[in-house]
Amino acid sequence: MTIDRRKFIKTTIAGTAALAIGGCNSVASAGSKNDKTSGSAKLNISFQEGTAPGTTLKEKFDFMEAHGVVGFEPHGKHLISRKQEFKDALRGRNIKVSAICAGFDGFILSTDPEIRKKCRDTMAELIIAAGEFGSTGVIIVPAFNNQVPAMPHTQQTRDFLCEQFDEMGTFAQQHATTVILEPLNRKEAFYLRQVGDAASICRDINNAGVKCMGDFWHMTWEENSDMGAFISAGDHLQHVHVASRKRRSMPGEDGEADNYMNGFKGLKMLEYDKYVSFECGCQGEREVVVPAALELLRRQWVEA
Repeated sequence: MTIDRRKFIKTTIAGTAALAIGGCNSVASAGSKNDKTSGSAKLNISFQEGTAPGTTLKEKFDFMEAHGVVGFEPHGKHLISRKQEFKDALRGRNIKVSAICAGFDGFILSTDPEIRKKCRDTMAELIIAAGEFGSTGVIIVPAFNNQVPAMPHTQQTRDFLCEQFDEMGTFAQQHATTVILEPLNRKEAFYLRQVGDAASICRDINNAGVKCMGDFWHMTWEENSDMGAFISAGDHLQHVHVASRKRRSMPGEDGEADNYMNGFKGLKMLEYDKYVSFECGCQGEREVVVPAALELLRRQWVEA
C-alpha cells in the first residue's frame, strides 16, 4: 500500500501535535492555546540589506519604515567593520537588528583544529557584536557541502557539536544573545537538514543560549509539514527565513506555490513573536515586488 506521507502528516498533525512535542512543557502549553491561534503571536518582518530598494542604508531604512518592516538582518561578514555605520543608520528608527546572518570564518565540523578555532574565534566576535546591537542571535551552519574535509556523520560528531555549541551558547548568554542553528536542504549541507534535528540538538544541550531556526526555502525540500517542523522546535525557535518556494525569490513571485499559511499556523500555535526575515532574490522591480510580497505575507498571516 502506498501512502502519501506529506498528505498523511498534514491531515493528522492536529491530532498528533501533543505527541509530537512530547515532554517539552513550554510547547505543550502553547499547544493548549491552539484554539485561539492568536495570543502573543506577531508577524515581525525583517529584511536583509539587499532586500529593500535603495542605494544607501538611509534609503533602504526609509523604505522599510514606510512599509512597516521592523527588523534588519545584517550579514556578519562585514558587521564588525561596519558596526558604527549600522548604529548611526538605525538611530531613532523603529527598526531593530533581528539576527546576524552568519559571516564567521572556517567551520565547526572541520577535521582541522585550526579551521575549527577560526570558526570559534570569529563567532565570538560576532556574538559580542550581536549583544551590542540587542540582536536575537548569530546564525551558524555546522558545515556546507563544499567545506571539506569534514567530520563523519556519527554519534561522536554529534556529541562534539553539542559540546562546541554549549560553549558558544554560554558565551552568547553572557552577551544577552544566542547562537542560532540553521538547517539547510541536502543540496547545500550534509549535516542538519530539518528543523526537528536542530531542535533535538538544542534540547540535548539544554542551554538557553543555543536556539534554532526554520527557513521556508529549505523546508520546502526537507519537511513534510511546515507546521509540524515549527511545532517540533517549540520555544527553541528563534528566527525564521522566508523566500519564494521555487526560485528563492520574493514571496509571491512563484505564484500559487508561495503559500506559507501551514507554517504560519504553527508559528501562531507557538505564539511566536520573533522575526520572519526575507532571505531571497528578486525577479522583478523591487519597488513593485517587495510591497506585494509584504502584502501577501500579511494577508496569509491573518488567514492562517
